[in-house]
Amino acid sequence: MNLSPLQKARYEYVPKLPGMLRNGISEIAVKEGSATTSVADQEKIKALFPNTYGEPEVTFVKGENTSAAKKQVVGVILSGGQAPGGHNVVCGLYDALKATNKENVLIGFKGGPSGLIEDKFIVFDDEYIDQYRNTGGFDIIGSGRTKLETEEQFAIATEVCKKHGITAIVIIGGDDSNTNACVLAEYMAAHKTGVQVIGCPKTIDGDLKNEDIEISFGFDTATKTYSEMIGNIERDCNSAKKYWHFIKVMGRSASHVALECALECQPNICLISEEVKAKKQSLSEIADYIADAVEKRAANGNNFGVVVIPEGVVEFVPEFSVLISEINELLAGSKADAFNALPSWDEKYAFIEKGLTKESMAVFAILPQAIQQQLFLERDPHGNVQVSLIESEKLFAALVGDKLKERKAAGTYTGKYSVQTHFFGYEGRCAFPSNFDADYCYSLGYNAFMLIQYGYNGYLSKVSNLSKPAEEWVAGGMPITKMMNIERRHGEDKPVIRKALVELDGKPFQYFAAHRDEWAVNTCYTFPGAIQYYGPAEVCDLTTRTLALEQGE
Repeated sequence: MNLSPLQKARYEYVPKLPGMLRNGISEIAVKEGSATTSVADQEKIKALFPNTYGEPEVTFVKGENTSAAKKQVVGVILSGGQAPGGHNVVCGLYDALKATNKENVLIGFKGGPSGLIEDKFIVFDDEYIDQYRNTGGFDIIGSGRTKLETEEQFAIATEVCKKHGITAIVIIGGDDSNTNACVLAEYMAAHKTGVQVIGCPKTIDGDLKNEDIEISFGFDTATKTYSEMIGNIERDCNSAKKYWHFIKVMGRSASHVALECALECQPNICLISEEVKAKKQSLSEIADYIADAVEKRAANGNNFGVVVIPEGVVEFVPEFSVLISEINELLAGSKADAFNALPSWDEKYAFIEKGLTKESMAVFAILPQAIQQQLFLERDPHGNVQVSLIESEKLFAALVGDKLKERKAAGTYTGKYSVQTHFFGYEGRCAFPSNFDADYCYSLGYNAFMLIQYGYNGYLSKVSNLSKPAEEWVAGGMPITKMMNIERRHGEDKPVIRKALVELDGKPFQYFAAHRDEWAVNTCYTFPGAIQYYGPAEVCDLTTRTLALEQGE
C-alpha cells in the first residue's frame, strides 16, 4: 500500500494521556463518588435497569492498582456514522489491554453491531493495529447501524461471547449506540453472564454531551475541517466580491456544528435550528432575515456574503413540520399509488392542493418547484418524507432571491444577487484526527480498559477538563443510566440518552448572538486554515471555540 508523507508521519505520533494514566498500569487506582440518578424519569429508568442503575461515578487517580488480575478477552464494536479518532480509541484500548497482561486479547467485530450477532471478527495484533494509529475513518473493522435491542439479539450475543471467552464488550458510538450499550449491559448483568459493557462517546454532531461528557470525539476534527473550507470560501468570496455562498453543514437534530463553524469563521449569517424553534420563525421570516443582510451589505457596495445553515433547520420551522405531517398523511397507504400514477406534475400539484390545508398549501406554494418535487419523490421505507435529503441551502438561496425581487420592485434594493451552494458533510467524518481528537480518543480507549479491569459494567468512558493541557485531563467513568430519560419513539415509550441541543442561554450561543449583527453587515471573516499537526501547542492542540467558551477560557 502506498502511503502519503503525512500518513507516515502520523504513525509516529505518540498520543498524550491524562496525567494519572501515564505512570503505568500498576499505579492506576480508582476513586468512587456518590450514587447517581438519571436526568429524568428516575423511577421508570430505575425499574428498567435494576442491575445497573444508581451506580457511582468513578475517577482514576495515581495510586496502587487494586484490580483483580485475570486474563481479559475484550470485543470492540464501531457503531453508527464515522467520526475522526475512532481508530485511536481502538488503539488505546489495545495498548492498555496488552500493558496489563500480554495474554489479553482484543477482538474486533466487523461491520458494526451486526458483526457481534453474525460472529464476524478479527483478532488484533501489533502489526494490524499499527497500520491504523492516528488515522481517520472506521476502516479498521468497519461500522454499521444495526441496533442491539431485542432479547433474541442479546441471547445470540451472549452465546458469541461465551464461544470466544469474552469478558467485556466496548461499544464506540453516539447516543443511540450507547443507549443500546446500556440495555445490553443490563441484560448481561441480569443473566449473570459475567460480560461487562462499556461505551465511548462518539459523534461529529456534538449532541452527545452533558455535565459529564464535555465533548464527543470527532467533533473537534470535523468542525475544524468544515471551518477550513468555510474560511477558504470566505477568502474567495472577499476576493471575487460577486457571490452569496449558502453552505449547509452536518447536524440534523442539533446545531452545534453550525455554531462552532460560525464562531471559528464569523460568516455573515448562521442559522441556529434551536433558535428557529424557540422563536417559531417561519420560512418567510428566515428569508427576510437573510435578505436584510444582503440588502444592507449591497448598500455598502458589498454584493457578496456567506450563510451557514445546519442540516436539519427546516424540521424546526413549525409551519414546515406541519406541512411534512400533512404530506405523510396525504400519501399514507394506497393513496401514494394513486398519486404516483398521475402522469404530470400539474396533475400531481392539483392533487396536493386538494389534500393540504390552506395554511400548509401557502407554505408549499412558496417553495421552489425542485424542492416541492423532492418532498414527494424522496420517501423512506415507511413512506415518510426524508427531510434530511431536502437541499435547504438551495431552498433558502431561492427564497431570499424571491424576497430581493420584491424589494427591487419596491425600490429598496438595488444590488446584485448571485448564489453558490455547498453541502459539507462527509468531508469531515473521516479526516485525519486533530491532535486533540487523537489524544482524546486514545485516552478514551485506554480509560475504557481500566473500567473493564476494575469490573465496571454499563459505564461510559469519561475524560474531562478537556480545555486544559492533556496532563491535566481527568479520566474516569459514569453510569450510562445517568444520561437516560424516557422519550416517545415510534408510538412507544423508550429509554434513551437525552440529546444535547444548543442552549440558547449558554456561553457559546450568547457570544455568537452578541456579535452576529456586526458580522451580518461588515466583512469580519476569520480564516482558520488547515488542521495543524506539528508546531506550537497553541496552534496544534487547540480545541473548539465552543468548549473554550463553555469552560470560561
